[in-house]
Amino acid sequence: MSIEIQRAVDADCPLDADFTHWVAAALSTQETVANALTLRIVDRDEITALNRDYRDKNKATNVLSFPTEPIDIPGLPPEAQAELAAQLGDIAICAEIVAAEAAEQGKPIDAHWAHMTIHGVLHLLGHDHIETSDAEAMEALEIKLLADFGYSNPYISNKE
Repeated sequence: MSIEIQRAVDADCPLDADFTHWVAAALSTQETVANALTLRIVDRDEITALNRDYRDKNKATNVLSFPTEPIDIPGLPPEAQAELAAQLGDIAICAEIVAAEAAEQGKPIDAHWAHMTIHGVLHLLGHDHIETSDAEAMEALEIKLLADFGYSNPYISNKE
């Protein structure tokens, strides 16, 4: 899997190797034919614009996932079509919100970065949390994957 990590902000973030391990863990949960994704670390303004433009929600959020939709572009050479098909999608994570949430919830910042990365990848793989049963399944998977890295349940606040 090719992972392009874009840092659009000058913020204290995990190393590329950390992001790569977290992405790989989430990808290991199911087979995919895709072999590339983009992870972009953004500021509050960019995540707000993305949330507004693609989800009609004019507010900042912690993570957004944009799965690549299968497309057929007439006239595009087969190699280019294959390259587009190999893209799993894009993930945007807001550094400022991740830091604020980790502090607010009393969680180690790396644990929250891991959670947001895994959460974003699971969305690219088709997981969702709109229906209660789907949310429970996705959360259970996140809890297990994070535990494999030594992180506690992200849905339990450590704030006293």
